[in-house]
Amino acid sequence: MAYDNQPGAISRRSMLRAGLLGATLLGSGVPLLSACGSGDQGSGDAKELVFWNFYGPNPDGNAQSKWFEDLAAKWNANNDVKIKLHYLPVSEYLGGTALQTAFSSGAGPDIFIISPGDFLRYYNGGVLTDLTPHLGAGAKDDFVDGVLDTRTVEGKVFGLPMEIEPLAMYYSTDAFEKAGLSEGDLPKTWDQLLDVGRKLTDDKRFGLLFETAPGYYQNFTWYPFMWQGGAAAVGPDGKSGFNSDAVHKALGLWGDAVKNGIAPKKTQGDGGGNAVANLASGFCAMQQTGIWSVSQLETDAKDFRYGVFPLPTPTGGTYTTDMGGWAFCANAKGGNPQAAAKFIAWALGSTDAEGVERMRQWNTVVKTNMPSRKSVKEAATKAGAFEKPALKTFMEQVVPGGRAEPRYTPEVYKAISDAIQATMLGGAVPATAAADAAGKIDAFLSGYKGAAIL
Repeated sequence: MAYDNQPGAISRRSMLRAGLLGATLLGSGVPLLSACGSGDQGSGDAKELVFWNFYGPNPDGNAQSKWFEDLAAKWNANNDVKIKLHYLPVSEYLGGTALQTAFSSGAGPDIFIISPGDFLRYYNGGVLTDLTPHLGAGAKDDFVDGVLDTRTVEGKVFGLPMEIEPLAMYYSTDAFEKAGLSEGDLPKTWDQLLDVGRKLTDDKRFGLLFETAPGYYQNFTWYPFMWQGGAAAVGPDGKSGFNSDAVHKALGLWGDAVKNGIAPKKTQGDGGGNAVANLASGFCAMQQTGIWSVSQLETDAKDFRYGVFPLPTPTGGTYTTDMGGWAFCANAKGGNPQAAAKFIAWALGSTDAEGVERMRQWNTVVKTNMPSRKSVKEAATKAGAFEKPALKTFMEQVVPGGRAEPRYTPEVYKAISDAIQATMLGGAVPATAAADAAGKIDAFLSGYKGAAIL
């Protein structure tokens, strides 16, 4: 995923965009992580645990950084094993493959953050600690149904999610009005999306924007269009379903948007998840991005008028969206894996009043997310968090059709990424690109021995 380049607006998009190099290294045979499966656990008794993250202490001193700093301070005041935050900007955390390189050299951090899209790299590499023994009574049941699935292997939880980040379409109210359009013209189908995008396009503004840079974030944002037609990169039979009509059409949608000049070949700012640099700046009139952009716009474009609507669907398709979100993980080879796991369970899984309030603050005050826990969602609802128009739309219209971000291996991810890039920016025929990707995926799956691909 990624950061925004505005103070106080950190999120997942650039972070995921930055993951391409790490996947390329693994796919090329460079040893990235050792072993297969999270087996042997470290038994160290280190008294200081280093927590790599991309939030704090941020030199900007924003609210998200303060939340992390307060989290560590609260823990340190009551525990012998201390947490030391180690802040890394995106270019170092993932863009420069710092995290992967650290693990490959045996010097990975004690605690770190990963997305579902990159979970299998670390689980299959044997560096994730089982958090289950440290979760209090009722903690697992408090998580929203399905949110732990992509962090669980054989009933054991190896990552605790701090949030849920669904995707939607944002639009500029002023751009719609100047084009003679209203809320009644909000597109519900792919054909309407391209048609409205064409009407909004002029010599200074693109009508529509999708992520253009290859990476985990671009894949994350493209998956809903594949799903809406009923396709999947990896089917329940363990074989690729990528070479299908639904995939051809999903690849074609993004390619047609660029080919017809409705969408750009390159985004502004740090990517397609940055609503301030793209939508609010007037670079585009509609932009696919996530729920994090609500707080992003409130912080850095307070006067910008915008609205949110669910992702359009293909003819005969079924609405769905992708539900991402970051999770804390403990290094099984670290200085004190059990203490690290205990910290994570306390930080994100505490069910007492203090724990619920801590996560309410993160999800609806410091950032705008959908809470990953039922009790937190209930508390946020009582506090009126979802009465804001944009968040109300997310809650009532966007989230009900969501599904969890898939966990694919770097090899599967890379094949999909190549197909998106080839058709969106390279002019390749969707059917040809899909067939090539499906062949690569099936060749990999034929010998795959790791955890289940979900």
